[in-house]
Amino acid sequence: MKDGQCVRLYKGDMDQATIFNDDPAAQAASFEKDGFSWIHLVDLNGAFAGKPVNADAVNAIIKAVSVPLQLGGGIRDMQTIEYWLDAGISRVILGTVATTNPQLVKDACKAYPGQVVVGIDAKEGMVAVEGWADVSTLKVTELAKQFEDAGVTAIIYTDIGRDGTLTGPDIEGTRQLARAVNIDIIASGGVSSIEDIEAISGLQEDGVIGVVVGRAIYDKKVTAAQLRDRELLCA
Repeated sequence: MKDGQCVRLYKGDMDQATIFNDDPAAQAASFEKDGFSWIHLVDLNGAFAGKPVNADAVNAIIKAVSVPLQLGGGIRDMQTIEYWLDAGISRVILGTVATTNPQLVKDACKAYPGQVVVGIDAKEGMVAVEGWADVSTLKVTELAKQFEDAGVTAIIYTDIGRDGTLTGPDIEGTRQLARAVNIDIIASGGVSSIEDIEAISGLQEDGVIGVVVGRAIYDKKVTAAQLRDRELLCA
């Protein structure tokens, strides 16, 4: 979500946003009707601001659907974590703060078991933070390993260079991360077809449990019917 609208960025660039729906709650209800098992939400403005910005849109979504929601973007303190979980979000995604304050992630996992996901966004194998605006000197696997015994529910791994491009997911990078840690991995970024999702599904034995599909659904390159037919329904 950007400025209260459903958008997709191209390679994480806020200036290259395509608007798909100006009513996020209606869009979420449509996804639920289609049968998706989770809805993945990102407050893009919040990711840059370091605090929630699209709270009204998120709260409207919470009221509009019963399917579980996971939310990231601008969640960088325990108060915000508590607010969203109390509001009805099923899982919070901690991204930048996982790099700047890993202890908060561990504390949140203890306080809210099963409700904390770490989002790791990568550019050429290095962790990107602050809404993807900055690239750190920390390798993806190095960050992931810090949370192996913390109780993190999953890691959402996104290759920024592929996100919103419909050029295919980072299969090898996802596989390597899944094999490197004992935390479940959710793939994200670049999915363009049902074949891409089937390829990710083939990584289940490595520890990849799901995939986030965005633009491919909006552009109707992947449909809920295709996913149901292959028993691959996902968010």
